[in-house]
Amino acid sequence: MVDMMREIERKYETTDDGAPSGGLPELAGVAGIAQVRDEGVVTLDATYYDTPGQRLAADGITLRRRTGGGDAGWHLKLPVGPDVRDEIRAPLADALPAHLAGLVRSRVRGHGLVPLVHLLSERNVRHLLDGDGTLLAELSADRVTARRLAPAPGDPVSWTEVEVELAEGGDPAFLDTLEPHLTDAGLRRADLPSKLARALAETGPHREGGKPGKRDKKSGQKKMGQKKAGKKAAAEATAGDAILDYVRRQITAIVTLDPAVRLDTPDSVHRMRVATRRLRSAFRSYRKVLDRAVTDPIGAELKWLAAELGIDRDREVLTARIAERLSEVPVELRLGPVAARLEIWSHARRTGSRDRLTGVLDGERYLALLDTLDALLADPPLRPAAARPAAEVIRKAVLRDYERLADRLGPALDAPSGPDRDVVLHTARKDAKRARYAAEAARPVLGPPAKAFAGLMTEVQELLGDHQDSVVAREALRELAIQAHAAGESTFTVGLLYGREEARAAARERELPGLWAEVSRPEHRAALEP
Repeated sequence: MVDMMREIERKYETTDDGAPSGGLPELAGVAGIAQVRDEGVVTLDATYYDTPGQRLAADGITLRRRTGGGDAGWHLKLPVGPDVRDEIRAPLADALPAHLAGLVRSRVRGHGLVPLVHLLSERNVRHLLDGDGTLLAELSADRVTARRLAPAPGDPVSWTEVEVELAEGGDPAFLDTLEPHLTDAGLRRADLPSKLARALAETGPHREGGKPGKRDKKSGQKKMGQKKAGKKAAAEATAGDAILDYVRRQITAIVTLDPAVRLDTPDSVHRMRVATRRLRSAFRSYRKVLDRAVTDPIGAELKWLAAELGIDRDREVLTARIAERLSEVPVELRLGPVAARLEIWSHARRTGSRDRLTGVLDGERYLALLDTLDALLADPPLRPAAARPAAEVIRKAVLRDYERLADRLGPALDAPSGPDRDVVLHTARKDAKRARYAAEAARPVLGPPAKAFAGLMTEVQELLGDHQDSVVAREALRELAIQAHAAGESTFTVGLLYGREEARAAARERELPGLWAEVSRPEHRAALEP
C-alpha cells in the first residue's frame, strides 16, 4: 500500500548564520495560536538521487533516502502547485523500492539514478497549537550543510532556512496569516522551492558569486522585461513556434500524469488519454506545420496508448451510464436481478486494469514512445509553412477542420435513422473533437474568437457523444438481455432501458439540426477572420 500525504509548506531564508533556532519569531497569540511547543532538535541525514542529467530536478521532483526524525525512509516528492507537493513514502531500505522506481520511470527511463547531493540538517522544531491542543502547523529552523556528490564530490556549503508546514487537513490561508509575522522578523520567502534546488544552485559548476534567490530591483526589472518580451514574442510567433508550444504542453501532460495514473488518482487516466488525443489531433490538423511523414507513425503509437488507457475506463463509463438509467426506473418496473446481472457483465469484461496498465507504462513500447516525443521536440520536422505568421496558418487549419465537419454532417442530417447514420454521426463526432482541439491550440494566437469557436465545437461533440454512448449502451443492453434470457431471468427491465436509450438517441438526432444551424452561422466563422 502506498503511503502518500499532501505537503503544504513555505520556506523562508534567513541571514542568521548562528544556531538553528535563529530567526524564529515568537508566534504565541498570533492567528489563533494558543501555544508554541518546543519539540527539540533532530538530525536529518539525507541523500538525494537523480539521473546524471538531473531529469528529476528539472521537473521539480525530489527523491531521497533519509535517516533521522520520525519518518526515516525513502521519500518521493511530486510538485502539485505553489507550496504544495505530494509526498510518497517507503520504508527505509538500501535499494530504491520498486513502486517508487515506477513513479519516476516516465522521467528516468533508461538513465540510471545516482547519489547527487548529501544534506545534513540540524532541525529545531516547534509545534503551533490551538486552544484545544490541535496541531496547526510545524515551524522549524534548519541548519543545512550540503555537499555535491555527482558528477564529482565538492566542497560543502551551509545555510539556515525556516519552514512552516501546515498540519494535515489545515487551511492554507493560515500560512498567509503567519507570513507578515515571519517577514517582520527578518525572514523572506525563498525563491527556490526545495533544499535540493538550493544545494544544486550553490554547488553547481556555473555558480556565480553571492547567494541564490536574492531579490533586488534589477532582478525584478529583468523579470518584468522578460514578461514584456514574452508577450511581444507571442504576438510575433511563427506557426512553428505556436504549434510546437502546444505539442510540448501535451507531451508534458503525458509525462507528468504518468505517476498519477500509477497511483490511481481520480480522473488521471482520462486526462492522460485526452493529452494523447490532443497531441495526435494536432499532428493531423497542423500537417502544414509538422511533416506527417514523421508524425503519422508517432500518431499511431499515441492511438495505441489511448486505447490501452481507455480499455477499462470505457467499460466503467458504460456501466455507470446503464446503472444511472436503471436507478431512474420505478421500483415496480425493475423485474429480475438487473443490477446483479449488470455487475456480472461488467466484471466479466475487466482486464485486470491496474496491473495491466502498470505493465503498459513499464513496457519498452511506451518508454520508446516517450523518447520519440522528446526527439520530436529536439529536432521538430517543420515544413515551410512553419516559418509563416502563426495567425495566418493556424486560422486556415481551424477553418479546414470546420469544413471537414460540415461536409460530414450535411449528408448525415439528411440520412434516415439507423445503423448507417449512427456510423456517420460517430465519425462526425471525431471530426468535431478534432476541430475543437485545433481551436484550443489556436487560443494563444487567435484569442477569444478561438475560445468561442472551441466552445461551439464542444457542444456539437457532446451532443454527438451522447448519441454514440446511446448506441454503445444499446449494444451492451442487448448482451445483457441475451444473458438474462439464457439464465431464465426476466428481460422486461432491460428491454425498457433499451427503449429509453433509443428514445434518447432519437432526441439527440432531432436536436442536431438546430444546434448545427446555430454553430454554422456565418458570424461564427467570420469571427476567426482577421
